[in-house]
Amino acid sequence: MVTCYLRYIIDPYKLKEFEHYGRLWIPLVEKFGGQHHGYFLPSEGSNNVALAMFSFASLAQYEEYRIKSQQDPECQAAFGYAEETRCIISYERNFFRPVFG
Repeated sequence: MVTCYLRYIIDPYKLKEFEHYGRLWIPLVEKFGGQHHGYFLPSEGSNNVALAMFSFASLAQYEEYRIKSQQDPECQAAFGYAEETRCIISYERNFFRPVFG
């Protein structure tokens, strides 16, 4: 299993738009076989940092999702929404593997 961890720098004045963006992506990741763990919006502390995490069974399955998402109309609409609203300033993507007892 591999978990994708996304750290976003968002426009704090466009929190509503970013939340909508997150709600668009949760079912899209799941549509391609991933398990979404949610978006995490600012509460206390920094008002411009948001997080998201989702997992795939393997890095190969994640790569397949990335390729398919480039061709999917719903994914393209979600990408377009973020671009149109400019709610995301930047983001970084990292991958982790869980350790269980």
